[in-house]
Amino acid sequence: MKIIPFLLFIILAAFAPKTEGNLYQLAGDVVSFLIEITRIQPYLLSLYPAKNRPKEEHFDFIIIGSGPSGSALANRLTENPNVKVLLLESGEEPSLIVDIPIVAGALEFTSYNYNYKSQRQPNFCTGCPNGVLQWPHGNVLGGSSVINYMIYVRGNPADYDKWAALGNPGWSYEDILPYFKKLEDSRVSRSDEAYRGKGGNVAVSDVPWRSGIVDVYVNACTEAGHEYVDYNGRRQLGVSYIQSTTRNGARWHAEKAYLRQARSRKNLKIQVKSRATKILIDPRTKTAYGVEYYYEKKRHVVYAKKEVISSAGSLNSPQLLMLSGVGPKDHLEELGIPVIQDLPVGKKMYDHATFPLIMFQVDKPLVINAVTAALNPFNYIGVLFGKGLFTSIGGVEAITYVKTNISTDPDPLYPDVELLMVGGALNTDFGIIFRKIFNVKPEIYNKIFLPLFTKYVYMVTPVVLHPKSFGWIKLNSSNPWDAPLFYPNYFSDPEDHDVKTFIAAFRELERINSMPSMQKIGSRIVSIPVPGCESHRFDSDEYWACAVRTVIGSYYHQVATCKMGPEGDPEAVVDHKLRVHGVKKLRVVDTSVIPIPPATHNVGPAYAIGEKAADIIKNCYGI
Repeated sequence: MKIIPFLLFIILAAFAPKTEGNLYQLAGDVVSFLIEITRIQPYLLSLYPAKNRPKEEHFDFIIIGSGPSGSALANRLTENPNVKVLLLESGEEPSLIVDIPIVAGALEFTSYNYNYKSQRQPNFCTGCPNGVLQWPHGNVLGGSSVINYMIYVRGNPADYDKWAALGNPGWSYEDILPYFKKLEDSRVSRSDEAYRGKGGNVAVSDVPWRSGIVDVYVNACTEAGHEYVDYNGRRQLGVSYIQSTTRNGARWHAEKAYLRQARSRKNLKIQVKSRATKILIDPRTKTAYGVEYYYEKKRHVVYAKKEVISSAGSLNSPQLLMLSGVGPKDHLEELGIPVIQDLPVGKKMYDHATFPLIMFQVDKPLVINAVTAALNPFNYIGVLFGKGLFTSIGGVEAITYVKTNISTDPDPLYPDVELLMVGGALNTDFGIIFRKIFNVKPEIYNKIFLPLFTKYVYMVTPVVLHPKSFGWIKLNSSNPWDAPLFYPNYFSDPEDHDVKTFIAAFRELERINSMPSMQKIGSRIVSIPVPGCESHRFDSDEYWACAVRTVIGSYYHQVATCKMGPEGDPEAVVDHKLRVHGVKKLRVVDTSVIPIPPATHNVGPAYAIGEKAADIIKNCYGI
């Protein structure tokens, strides 16, 4: 079952360069269809059969959403057998296909994803199809940890100290580090052991397979003065091979990490395919008391004796709160939703944007090649034993944290840029999956990548870690089945800080590329101009400013949509104990509470937020 999708994927990919028309689109659709077929497996061998859905109506806690935060919270609360918890998940149980790391990108085009898209806005994404971004969000047991790229990053110590300084006691690095150590089962070969955890729920490992180009890249970074570090240890600034949420070459998601070991507990009820549509709040007392949800197209209501907890994620928690009457007063009244508490839900949203078109061509076959992979039988056999190319996490291989020369933060160890190195580029799969992930128009893709189909090319995607620009979320209507409206608002900062930071990142990449290790293999930047930017001299600041506004992607790290902050903070939705301001018995426990964009990928902090929230709640109720 694991191998068949890959066989057909590679056969189609091998023919793509020789064929005209819509074969790229057809091949991508076939890959997605094959993954969809594997979804039949949970129906044949389910760990969460429908017969286990709750028949009782009253629980101590109702948790909405089974992503990393919700799964960790459900596990920890039910360690006490006297605490009854219901976990509601809108998606279904994941199939075994998600265990294969290389399929990460293709999972975005299945029903495991809500398939959200951003709204079209001026001044960015002009080279994206219809001018919009794909915004994946997990709709499956385990949430986005089932469809992400498995990149494990805790963040910088300064991130958490900044949270605490904003009026959130208990969230400093000293406070949060014990939770990272608790949740980890780290098996990273080069690590700062005093900072790492062993025996925790979340597997963290080196990726078993590496391309030849990643070794050259890491060496070049060290030649350029970037120290090799455990970026989840003593110091983040520097370069490292990627650390991933995998074990023995297989994905380790939230369902595996926290729910599988707890699912047999009599005090935990896990219900899949159950979409929460409203948190029930008494308008007189402003007290949450239950949840309305739909299962098999029928409305159900369950009641919480102690609390309702939204762990639906940075995109769905604000939607759920607003549908329930908690949000901006003028917006809710406009949609005819009775206002229970006027709060700035969704008013601010940060995200990590990335640029996928800075690539380097080399003279040696050190990069990932889809055709070579197809012809190597050991890749198919190896996946069964956690070996070979199919254990690669979507081609992501190394990470460099950089403090550029334009950073104004006084902390010398606080990076403003992440450089994410991939052992291939958008030409690697001939446009079947990666072109769609990064929202590149076919005409732009063909102009840049068709000439590269037979070349050895790898890419490094820069990420602006602390953007000044921010967007927002609004409801489309009062209908819970309508997707929210997402406005990324990239590059809206009047001082162009984010564009300038991207350009500084490009310059650092060029410096790394000039190092001896890279020059030995003839590494040079791919100089095919982005269509629409030809009037600017290639590699000028003006050219790069045009390029990033034309083709821009997202790493789906949205935060601050239910911002954590003290009562006097006009942007805050929850307090430092994650309680919704002005509403009793209601908390938000997920990455939407992160107040400012951190130097990290979201899955690590999401687990830690769930772990810490469990202790906060246990202490609150003495359980």
